[in-house]
Amino acid sequence: MIEFHLDGRSGVAPYMQLIQQVRQALRLGLLREGDRLPTIKDVVAKVAINPNTVLKAYRELEYEGLVTARPGVGTFVARTLNDEAAGRAVEPLREELRAWLTRAKAAGLDPESIEALFATTFRTQLQESP
Repeated sequence: MIEFHLDGRSGVAPYMQLIQQVRQALRLGLLREGDRLPTIKDVVAKVAINPNTVLKAYRELEYEGLVTARPGVGTFVARTLNDEAAGRAVEPLREELRAWLTRAKAAGLDPESIEALFATTFRTQLQESP
């Protein structure tokens, strides 16, 4: 099951952060068709957010056809965004990224510096790639 987190410094609305996290989990194969999302009550308790914000995120995901709400039962993944071939590549890449993060920490970079390095390198690589 997915565990949500919010970044108050991101400048992204909380409901959009929830939506983005579900989309990412669907792309990475962490959520699969039929999986249940946390209840609104559980999300509210975990991340200290207004229930209407969670409801708004879940409704948007439902509108996109990614989840289905079953009254009295919960909200379930209706479809995935994971390409099977890409899904097989995720775990080896995740291991490489973990090793890189370990090296970055050992080099003395703090989490914000690591994130900044990754984000700027990522954006630069996207601009340079055809």
